[in-house]
Amino acid sequence: MSPVVNAGFPLLTATALLPAAGAVLTAAVPAARRTAAKWLALFVSLATLVLAAVVFAGFEPGGDRYQFVESYSWIKDFGVRYELGVDGIGVALIALTALLVPFVILAGWHDADPLETSSKRWRPTQGFFALILMVEAMVILSFEATDVFLFYILFEAMLIPMYFLIGGFGDRAHSGSDENAAAQRSYAAVKFLLYNLVGGLIMLAAVIGLYVVAGNFSLTEIAAARANGSLEMATSTERWLFLGFFFAFAVKAPLWPLHTWLPNAMGEATAPVAVLITAVVDKVGTFAMLRFCLGLFPEASKWATPAIVVLALISIVYGALVAVGQRDIKRLVAYASISHFGFIILGIFAMTSQGQSGATLYMVNHGISTAALMLVAGFLISRRGSRLIADYGGVQKVAPVLAGTFLIGGLATLSLPGLAPFVSEFLVLVGTFARYPVAGIVATTGIVLAALYTLVLYQRTMTGPVKEEVRALPDLRARELAVVVPLIAVLIFLGVFPKPLTDVVNPAVRHTMSDVQQKDPQPQIQNVEAAK
Repeated sequence: MSPVVNAGFPLLTATALLPAAGAVLTAAVPAARRTAAKWLALFVSLATLVLAAVVFAGFEPGGDRYQFVESYSWIKDFGVRYELGVDGIGVALIALTALLVPFVILAGWHDADPLETSSKRWRPTQGFFALILMVEAMVILSFEATDVFLFYILFEAMLIPMYFLIGGFGDRAHSGSDENAAAQRSYAAVKFLLYNLVGGLIMLAAVIGLYVVAGNFSLTEIAAARANGSLEMATSTERWLFLGFFFAFAVKAPLWPLHTWLPNAMGEATAPVAVLITAVVDKVGTFAMLRFCLGLFPEASKWATPAIVVLALISIVYGALVAVGQRDIKRLVAYASISHFGFIILGIFAMTSQGQSGATLYMVNHGISTAALMLVAGFLISRRGSRLIADYGGVQKVAPVLAGTFLIGGLATLSLPGLAPFVSEFLVLVGTFARYPVAGIVATTGIVLAALYTLVLYQRTMTGPVKEEVRALPDLRARELAVVVPLIAVLIFLGVFPKPLTDVVNPAVRHTMSDVQQKDPQPQIQNVEAAK
């Protein structure tokens, strides 16, 4: 049954249109008014956060599966519609995106300031903040799209601003020459673009195939037709279509062995852009696995589950092991994220309600914890001018607040009890153990390795004798505290009281479990007396 279209104010469109319009206005600010462009971008991001909060507060967990629905004809001859709607998973990720972008803008306040003054120089500051807002608009709209073709357009279009953010506004803390730094940024940006374009092209073939089979692109109509038996797919067709969609999402997520673009992109981007990549943009891939792979191709999803679980386990262990051996702070966080995305995908394809609830919470909590850790690391790197771990030591003695916030971000990354990621990782492991006990045992090794790379990183950078090069490092300033303190507060709040998120997410997970016709395994309770 198709959802009822909301005839009131188009709230979902407004939530995405506001940052898009803000991006245009920010880019149009005169060159001499760089500070005005920054404040405009920050104001727009905060206004978007308010709209996202209205959507979150107005969402009814016990109501229709898709709410705030908007549907308008777009390309009538091909059955393409501008169709939006959000479930509990989409609402949670919209809230995450809107929450993080103001902190990304505030943290990157000086990242795009020109190194030289020239009337002929392109206006980089306005472009930097305009691109961030454009990415926000596309990501939010992708979480809202229930038309497959519309989602595909957004899935590919967001690559363009991200390409320029990586290649045009890269990290200035580079150990080589300016020419070498530019070459490394260009390589990372091109690699990011090519990997994701290849995935997108394969997905395009699957999108066309889906239209040939179903006759339209509406997620809700296709799901309804499959549920009432009016649409049947041949087994081989469904599996090929599933693989086309999943490949693109696995590149975006990223899942081993399609992950290699992420360390390059995060290493060469500024810290705020690195947060935008892994905490916001990459979540589109894991979100789409839940919404499109499981929603459109339930039988193929179950068929592919054993292979995907294996790939997820490899991502968990491989990402954590490589993170242990990293010498670059930002690349360490990148490989840690690959491990965390393995947990998210494992939770999705464990096919249990605990696993999928944990995976959705993991998307949110990983975004917040990675933002906290990476942004503090960015503040540290900007002070010292180096990303190498070996160039630090004894920072906690000269900048105790910076070191303390860095520690909390690191402890969240290793899922310490009392911080938000613990809840999500625990649910993923419980859900995995219920159906795949061996996979759950292997996944727990990621927890041990996370403790190793996090604590070793802290020990080598923050403790020990004070190195001469860090002796004069200033502690966190007011603007930087305004970035870090709220993120840490959210980590603690959701760590001790995750109910606001679980209440919204759990009904959506039940719908997804119903799509794939799966029920949670019954616990095996052994009769002790009988065993005797």
